[in-house]
Amino acid sequence: MDDKIFEKTLSGFVQDFANGDAIRHLADKGFTVPEIKSRLDFPASQTLVAKTVWDHFVATAKILPGSPETAKKEKVSYVKEIGEYGRVSFRQVREELSGDDNEYIPCDFGLDMMRDRKAFDEKLKKLDDKDRDYVQCLPWPRARVWHVKDERMTRIMVLYKGE
Repeated sequence: MDDKIFEKTLSGFVQDFANGDAIRHLADKGFTVPEIKSRLDFPASQTLVAKTVWDHFVATAKILPGSPETAKKEKVSYVKEIGEYGRVSFRQVREELSGDDNEYIPCDFGLDMMRDRKAFDEKLKKLDDKDRDYVQCLPWPRARVWHVKDERMTRIMVLYKGE
């Protein structure tokens, strides 16, 4: 049992070392999960890429698991430190954000997918390929989440809800 946990942890570490920064960078640039996967130098599953993107969006508050009013406004970053003898280490730094000026849109994609997959797929047909990939490939939970109101999500919600 311990060997499997170690292997899983090591595998996660290797994947993050090999692809983590590239995945997060491409996600910030607006690439979808399939586009990111096709651009990686080190092979990774689409599931792993999607999870990395999702975790990054949650960590950067692009997606909030709870309502924006109750969300803790905190930025997490890592600082590289080099010791006296050249030893490199990373220290986690948490900053409380004074105010979040972002507007958020409620997203029920995970709930809609669970309730009626056929209706969900019909709504997605209204979207262009990139927007459809953005919605389909992220691991939306079976609960309401809040997404930053950016150009892409505004366009998606207008077409998805038929407004």
